[in-house]
This record gives sequence, structure tokens and C-alpha cells, in this order.
Amino acid sequence: MHETNEISLPAASGALVLAAGKGTRMRSERPKVLSTLLGEPMLWYVLQAVGSLCGDKVWTVVGHGADEVSRAFPGDAARFLTQEPQLGTGHALQTAWPALRAAGLAWCLVANGDTPLADARRLGDFAKQAADCGADLAFLSLTLEDTGSFGRVVRDSAGGVEAIVEAKDWLAAGNPAGPGEINAGIYWLRLDAVEPLLAKLSADNAGGEFYITDLVGLARAAGLQVEAVNAGSDPHLLGINSPAELARAEGLLRERRVGELLDAGVTVHLPGLVSVGPRAEVEPGAELFGPCEVLGESRVAAAAVVQSHCVLRDAVLDPGATVRNFSHLEACHVGPQCIVGPYARLRPGAELEEGARVGNFVEMKKAVLRRGAKANHLTYLGDAEVGEGANIGAGTITCNYDGTHKHRTVIGPGAFIGSNTALVAPVTVGEKALVGAGSVITKDVEPGHLALTRAPQKQLPRRK
Repeated sequence: MHETNEISLPAASGALVLAAGKGTRMRSERPKVLSTLLGEPMLWYVLQAVGSLCGDKVWTVVGHGADEVSRAFPGDAARFLTQEPQLGTGHALQTAWPALRAAGLAWCLVANGDTPLADARRLGDFAKQAADCGADLAFLSLTLEDTGSFGRVVRDSAGGVEAIVEAKDWLAAGNPAGPGEINAGIYWLRLDAVEPLLAKLSADNAGGEFYITDLVGLARAAGLQVEAVNAGSDPHLLGINSPAELARAEGLLRERRVGELLDAGVTVHLPGLVSVGPRAEVEPGAELFGPCEVLGESRVAAAAVVQSHCVLRDAVLDPGATVRNFSHLEACHVGPQCIVGPYARLRPGAELEEGARVGNFVEMKKAVLRRGAKANHLTYLGDAEVGEGANIGAGTITCNYDGTHKHRTVIGPGAFIGSNTALVAPVTVGEKALVGAGSVITKDVEPGHLALTRAPQKQLPRRK
């Protein structure tokens, strides 16, 4: 989903994203625009789309949970504008207007932060059509069988746009809720033409808010050119207002993403159960088995295999690597021809070099397995380095935390660590050293030596 934009917008164009609303129908205290699709907040998709069209000339109006939203996008926070209090979309535009004017914009694309499927191509096509027809104010409209909570477009007898009526007011006036043309909430504004209208916005309506949609009627009354660019019934242009709508949008996005991978030459088994995030890269020749998730900045190279019931987030798989069923990988690197799992967990900082193996119920964090090293069963490796060709027996634990600080364990090349061993860091096991099963190692083991800490076995008569 790494699109390139070839649409050229007029000079001095910018974009404004409206992301201040609470989203009460989501039934969550979290800001609606932070609800995720394929592992990314919906606002991320909108910012990517408008950024592709307008570069760094993008501003975002935040309100409910403003600090939380800003923390989620630290690179964009400098262009976040806070709307306080939140008095509607028209008030959000008024809040942003000084910044847009100070930037010297002549044109502004306005999009809602809850339209994650409105990609750069769709937004660019709309903006270009609006600019080409010379509109002072244009908006995207859709024709739907179920208009739901969307504002209705009112046209005159000649087919021209008269106004947009918000759903609350439309229904309050006794109008039917059936099929019709609705406002998709995406606008193209000529700032010089719209500026005199901002002060005329009123909150005298059923919602008690200032609506950006009222600019349509005001512009028409002022003799400005107003256009509705109808996009049919394209579901990608609909905003998200409820968990059900979020699920539908994520389904569309997931299907589109998997389709792109199939067309590129990725083998996808049970494609309806595979989720691949927009920042993830899967090379042609890789193989994914559903259900699985490949999210964040994960990279799956050619000839790598991800079996079913696996989750990858910010994980890198080199060519020929295999991740077996029910494994979880996060912020880690799996080298060529490595095998991970089943039921393995690689946490941030885990690294496997070529041919290394991590087996069932093995967990790694900030640990490295050098070339050909193995940890096949029931092991925790934290803050550790395991040398080339070393073997870690079942039940081995690197005791890396003393309650205050983390310490490192180093296991030399060719070393053999017996089952049920505890290595109390900081500690080093030398090259080709052997640690007997059941040992607790608190001191360094010299290369080529055997270390044992078992208590003598006793045999006593059993009490009757």
C-alpha cells in the first residue's frame, strides 16, 4: 500500500484534517481517530493520503483527547491545532483559518479524520475535478440506499446544489431517511471566496453546533460557484462512526491489501484470514498462511514462510526464514534459513543469525543467537548473546534482572548448556564449555570446561 501520487494540485494548495470529535457512537473514551485498522490509527491513513498530495502543507485540528492524539503522531504535532471547546466542524475550520492564511494558501482540501479509506488517488481526483471546474467551494457526495446519519444534499430544479442539511435537521423537518445523495465530508475551498462566509456560520440548529456544511448554502446565496462531485456509492469514501462501520472499513482495507500482494506474486493461503498492514512489506515469492497478521514495519523476504496463527509486528524475516504456527514476533530480526517456533515468542531486540533455531515455548528479548545456534525447547533468553553453533537445553533461563538492573549473559561458540539450567547474569560461559543439567551458574565458566552445581543425590528409605 505504498502508493505514488501523480495528481498535480494547484499551486499554494494545502490540506486540513478535522480530528477533534469524540466519536460518541464508538462507545470508547479513546479518541475516535486513534481507532485502528490493520494496526494503524485511522488518522494515520488520512494523514498519509493528504500528505501525498500536499507535502508538509497539512494541518490537523484536534480536540477530544488532543494530547493523546498528538503523542501518537509526534512528527506531525507541530502542525496540530487545538479546538477548545469543540463546537462543530465549522468552528474547527474557524480555529484553523489563521494558520491556513498565514501559510499563504489559496486552496485547501478539507477531509475528516475518520475517512481512512479515502486514499490519495480518490482525494486527488476529487480536488482536480473541483479545481478544473473553477469551483469556489466543492464537496464530495455519494448516492446511498441507506443515508443513515449523513447530511443530505439538497438540489434545485436545475440540478444545482442548494444546501447540505445535517441528518438531525433533515429528520426533524419530517423528511424521510431513505435513499438519497449525502455529503461525504470532504471539501475543496478557495480561501479568498470562503473567508467572508465564516463569520456568518450559526449554531441555530438541532445539534447546537457550527457546521462546515452551512457554507454551501451561504456560498450559494453569495453567488459563488458551488459544486458537488458525486462519486456514486464508493464505500471507501464513507466516514466511520461506529464499531460496525470500523469493522466493515477494515475488511475492505484488508481485502484490498491482500489483493495487491496476490497480484505482486505473494502466495497467500486462505487469503480471507490474512491481515497485512499498510507499512508492512512482503516480497514476491514469500508465503503466508491464514490466519496470520503481518503489521507495523514488518518485512517478509522472498522464500520466507509465515505459517498460520502467527503475529508479526515490526519483525524482519530474511530469505528462507520460516515462522511456524502460533508464534509471536515483535521488533526482531530473523536471518536467512532460520526456523522459529511453533509457539515461540521473539520480543524487541531478538536477533537470529543464519540457520539459527528457536523452538517451541522459547522466549527471547534483547538476545542474539549467532549462526547455527539452537534453543529448541522451553527456554528464556534475555539480554544474552549465544555464540555460533551453541546449543541451549530445555528449561534454560538467563536470570537477567536483579530487581533493579538488567545484566547480560554471554555463551561462547560451540558451548552446550544442559537442561534446566539457570544462568545468573552477569555471567560468561566460554567457548565449547559444557554446563551440566540442573545447574545454577553464578560464576564464569572457562572455555572447554565442565561446570556442575548439583547437590549430591541422596537415597533414603521411603516412609510408610
